[in-house]
Amino acid sequence: MHTLIFGICIATILFAGHPATAYPLYDRADITVKHEWTQVPHNWELQGEAPSGHPINLRIGLKQGKLDELITTLYEVSDPFHARYGQHLTKEETEALVAPSEETFQAVHNWLAFHGVDISSIAYSPARDWLSLQLPLARVEAMLSTKYHAYQHVERRDTTIRTLSYSLPRALHDHIDVIHPTTLFGNMHDFRATSHITSSGATFDSIAASNGATVKGSAGQDIPISCNTTVTPACLQVLYRTDGYVPKAADKGNRIGIAGYLEQFVNFADLQTFFSMFRIDAVGANVTVISVDGGLNDQSTPGVEANLDTQYTEGLTFPTPNVYYTTPGTAPTINDSVTPPQRDEPYIDWLQFVLSHDDMPQTFTTSYGGDEQTFPIDFATRACNLFAQLGARGASVMFSSGDGGVGAGTCETNDGTNRTIFQPVFPATCPFVTGVGATFHIAPERGIDFSQGGFSVYFPRPAYQAAAVPPFLKNLGSTYAGLFNPAGRGVPDVSAQGEGFQVVVGGSVESVGGTSASSPTFAGIISLLNDFRISQGKPSLGFLNPLLYSVGLPAFTDITLGNNPGCGTPGFNATEGWDAITGLGTPDFVKFQEFLGKL
Repeated sequence: MHTLIFGICIATILFAGHPATAYPLYDRADITVKHEWTQVPHNWELQGEAPSGHPINLRIGLKQGKLDELITTLYEVSDPFHARYGQHLTKEETEALVAPSEETFQAVHNWLAFHGVDISSIAYSPARDWLSLQLPLARVEAMLSTKYHAYQHVERRDTTIRTLSYSLPRALHDHIDVIHPTTLFGNMHDFRATSHITSSGATFDSIAASNGATVKGSAGQDIPISCNTTVTPACLQVLYRTDGYVPKAADKGNRIGIAGYLEQFVNFADLQTFFSMFRIDAVGANVTVISVDGGLNDQSTPGVEANLDTQYTEGLTFPTPNVYYTTPGTAPTINDSVTPPQRDEPYIDWLQFVLSHDDMPQTFTTSYGGDEQTFPIDFATRACNLFAQLGARGASVMFSSGDGGVGAGTCETNDGTNRTIFQPVFPATCPFVTGVGATFHIAPERGIDFSQGGFSVYFPRPAYQAAAVPPFLKNLGSTYAGLFNPAGRGVPDVSAQGEGFQVVVGGSVESVGGTSASSPTFAGIISLLNDFRISQGKPSLGFLNPLLYSVGLPAFTDITLGNNPGCGTPGFNATEGWDAITGLGTPDFVKFQEFLGKL
């Protein structure tokens, strides 16, 4: 360990033993705030100071060298009118674009060395754009000019060690995007409307009572009338016209991935029971479970969310291989009365894990998120750019848009002004993912009241929404002026059924609703379309939105009924064209096949 020479007010500081090596002196007067909260985040309360010896696994996101080129490439390979359409990047090509510059490495290494960090102890991501090192809390506090405290969530009662602000030398702001854990308080939750759970008896009675009666779908197909309230894989297959399609590319590498968090575990026995009831030809098939950072899959505690996701992705895509990623929702901590186990945000962990592999599923679905404003903008931006890497490598990424109508939580800003504002959900607001809202009923489908939609505060409207969103805003006029950002990225992009899903949990059938059901449903259909493409020797669809908002428009059933109340308002209405409750509408698999066969 180098011996630091302090108290010398010169432009550089020398380290004993290495007199020829100069390190910049980061003058205290030149340290500026990187991110701060003006108040303790909603639903968290201060418990006291954190112990100085508490170990922190500090992760530093370095400025990525050619990020603009990566995003330009992403749009080119995702635009069906561009000559590069479908020419997705390899892992190595993607990493070359996000690798930090040598100047960034030098600046950050100098800063760490200045604070006595052993540079050889640093771990790097494959692209070397993330640094990871474990340090005692007191050292981190000195580095970030801050003080950490223990905070407890008032509802969940879990505790986390966080700070309300952190600072860096001004010279480092252009080299460091984000540092974690700092101001990001755990606020991720699943989007599952548990209030809709019913008994198994009522479930089967509703199916039996239909007596085979049907109604006509938007394409003239006969749909069992029981699907109006009781959704099964067969309902979704006929409604979205995937029935009769047999996947052909399972042996050519087509897969679908499901991201699981917060100790939600897939139960294999429940999956087989589900197959025996609702997808008999799939009996004996299973889901591959991959552990991320020690994630478990405890068979004694089946998760409604995990079972919902996997039963319906595989229920729609069998025999396509399904991969469930179990990422832990708790961070390492010391075992004492002051610092009980703390909950963490695992997006970055999961993204880095998936991106570190040469091979990945072509389709992903995630049913988790939180109010956008609860994520520090530096964290949200960095995570969003990681989703851009997934898209550039040929993956389609779906996220639930949320279950809060136009706003869950407090419907108030957290900037100290406490203004009323609609609350969009991140990561669905990230422009590089496809946000999925919810519908219910059939013939016609309607936007359901909990389907969360609106406009991002962090991310501006992307070019692919330039034609679709303005007509909605024009019809809205001055309604809700000041309650949302009309220049922001609009969500959701698309929608699918989200009510009355029959899910086997602990051996019994429960009826579950939420955009947690909609995202795996839409992702299942995209996985089948990827199968169709790959079986023809074509590349996967990759980042979907530029295609969906252009040549994909005729492949949607427009939803024009429903609204999503919240924040003391009726919310947005479903209208002709894109709207902030159902997006572009629900998919028609056959129509998608028709135009994709020509691309």
